[in-house]
Amino acid sequence: MYVKVKGKSKWLYRAVDKSGDTLAFLLSVKRDAIAEKKFCRKTLNVSNSQTRRIINVDQHAAYPPAFDTFQQDKTLPQSTELRQNKYLHNVIEQDHRFLQRLIKPGLGFKSFNTARRTIKEYEAMHLLRKGQVMGVLTGDVLAQLNFMA
Repeated sequence: MYVKVKGKSKWLYRAVDKSGDTLAFLLSVKRDAIAEKKFCRKTLNVSNSQTRRIINVDQHAAYPPAFDTFQQDKTLPQSTELRQNKYLHNVIEQDHRFLQRLIKPGLGFKSFNTARRTIKEYEAMHLLRKGQVMGVLTGDVLAQLNFMA
């Protein structure tokens, strides 16, 4: 997904597991192998996730080099499979809708740091709404408000 900052497109990487829980996100200036490696490293270091068997991504050329690097340095096991298909990552596309609904009416951001901080707060609200915060249930509005306070 891309985000407009000063009229230029910046890339928002997001990782979602098969049950729809958000694992990580990263706002990057470019969509290249360096940004992909940084995002994958951030995603793999998440403590609440298991070792991945299959990683579904879109067909961008930056994914295979990053994937190969992680398999060579034993961060990912050799049994992990990378699947590049336009339609296999629909879970994340559906999860993007929440952010798109908040970002698009704003017509972009004025600075990269403002975009990064604002998206971080949007993600925090989304985690609360999905019930991913320990001790706060999905529909418990009072507990969500107490958590934010």
